[in-house]
Amino acid sequence: MKRGLLGLVAAVAAGLWLAACSNAPVIPAPSEVPLGKETLELLAKKGMQAGSPVFVRIFKEESELEIWKQRDDGRYYHFKTYPICTWSGELGPKLVQGDRQAPEGFYTITPTLMNPNSKFYLSFNLGYPNSFDRAHGRTGDSVMVHGKCRSAGCYAMTDALMEEIYGVTRESLKAGQPSFQLHAFPFRMTDARMAQMKKHKWYGFWKTLKQGYDHFETYRIPPNVAVCESRYVVNVLSQSRPDPTGACPPFQRPTFAAFTPLPTEPETIASGNKMKGLVSTDVEPTLADITAAKSALQTGATTVPVSSPAPNPVATAQ
Repeated sequence: MKRGLLGLVAAVAAGLWLAACSNAPVIPAPSEVPLGKETLELLAKKGMQAGSPVFVRIFKEESELEIWKQRDDGRYYHFKTYPICTWSGELGPKLVQGDRQAPEGFYTITPTLMNPNSKFYLSFNLGYPNSFDRAHGRTGDSVMVHGKCRSAGCYAMTDALMEEIYGVTRESLKAGQPSFQLHAFPFRMTDARMAQMKKHKWYGFWKTLKQGYDHFETYRIPPNVAVCESRYVVNVLSQSRPDPTGACPPFQRPTFAAFTPLPTEPETIASGNKMKGLVSTDVEPTLADITAAKSALQTGATTVPVSSPAPNPVATAQ
């Protein structure tokens, strides 16, 4: 009788334990973390939906990544600017595998390029080399926007900012946007800045990138970009996909009404660190590294060594 009673007590205890476990909160994977309350409130304040189409711009010189979202008038409005923690290389496009250069150009991010299992927390692939890059014989792969604040040819964010960037772009793709454009520029391509760079070896290439920059600045609609004759052609449509190295086919050039902005909130800038040139691009910086880098900014130093040894510099899938 005693034994039966003990067995009953054990069974009840086991049942209670299992019930408690089943009620424990399920922690989602980083790639599925819902957008935070503040993010959703900011979207609402700016007249945007979480699933509305998204557009991304990167500016190397400024170490900034911008997210733009479409509103009811069909135009794109600024959602938030994020500091890029670090990127590797210099101004100019990526040319070959292993040159540790972050790319510049017009890229298209499809759902298959989203990487929820990145070893750098979260990431999405830029799709480098695209058809323009391949037409010029450029090589490389696994070029990402990712977390961990270290880069061997990528654009690296802090994990917290990458989680939001990933989440905002993920929601647009989930809602049916088949892909989103990412335009990577060397700098903000104002007429004045371009004039300063007139003697730079990449000035001719940048003039074409500026066409895409100017189109968006004027109309707040990302331009359709084709590749033919080994060059980008901005704001054109064709009945079939052009041959990247062949002659350009007859194109249609869409026309747009002048941009009349809807009321909007002021631009929002996320807080964070820009570590380009201040910490190693090979190792995720520690808090001590970031503190030292901030101190270096105040004292005028250029490069601060990190506390961890650098890994093999050969770029691997990220």
